[in-house]
Amino acid sequence: MTSKPNDSSVPISPGSLQTSDYSIADLRHIPRRHYGRWVASVCLLAVFAYLVHAFATGDIEWKVVAQFFTAKAIMEGLVNTVIMTVLAMLLGVTLGVIFSIMYMSPNPVLRYIAAFYIWFFRGTPVLLQLLIWFNLALVFPTIGIPGLFQCKTVVLITPFIATLLGLGINQGAYTAEVVRGGILSVDAGQTEAAKSIGMTRLTTLRRIILPQAMRVIIPPIGNEVISMVKLTSMASVIQYAEILRNAQSIYYANARVIELLIVAAIWYLIVVTVLSIGQFFLERHFARGVAGEARERAKPVEVAEGEL
Repeated sequence: MTSKPNDSSVPISPGSLQTSDYSIADLRHIPRRHYGRWVASVCLLAVFAYLVHAFATGDIEWKVVAQFFTAKAIMEGLVNTVIMTVLAMLLGVTLGVIFSIMYMSPNPVLRYIAAFYIWFFRGTPVLLQLLIWFNLALVFPTIGIPGLFQCKTVVLITPFIATLLGLGINQGAYTAEVVRGGILSVDAGQTEAAKSIGMTRLTTLRRIILPQAMRVIIPPIGNEVISMVKLTSMASVIQYAEILRNAQSIYYANARVIELLIVAAIWYLIVVTVLSIGQFFLERHFARGVAGEARERAKPVEVAEGEL
């Protein structure tokens, strides 16, 4: 019987290795120690525990939070917030589609107008735009067509109208870039094929390009809707009665500032959570075709015997 060579300098050929002599099962697995993760986790838990303790023992009357959580003024502000979110997004999406098409138009006048619109409204703060719309009467005392009808601007531009114009037009500048990116994601061959069968440019966009671009457009638009819910809080500076404005009106009277702010924060979180769930199902709906294509590509290719 021959003994196993103990000298590590002796070369060992692959054929001479035996499973019984060099078994991987005999090796002991030593997991890697992630000390950094444990330290980071402990620090985060400590910060979270400190915040919970601070809110639990701070000068907060939770009974006041429960009392005003469903107060009439808070619920009216919540309704106004949701209404403004929906209307501002409808205006923003409409303007975004129009100006994205103008930006991609071969007409240089339309293209430059769309470029200026996007540049201006993306380059100025939303709060500044709200203030400009609310004080538009300082520039245009009346609005209308001379000789036909005219209306005082201070009467026409209410806090509701100023908020709608400020948020909606600003949103249109961002949506225009989102829509343009979605249109560019569609293969150019789709447009050429539509032209070859006599479709006009607008018909091609409506029936061929935009339906395919929706899977790229929907996720960022969903994020913009969620952002719009929070942007409506800026309208409190121009006296629009959204939820934060109404909460401020209450705590100006009873001096329970933090309690009313907590009420507003909870309602914002509820609305955003509901919208996030809706966004998830909407994205999954428009991604069905993409998922089907991925499954088809993942299927093994069957080759007949005669083709080998």
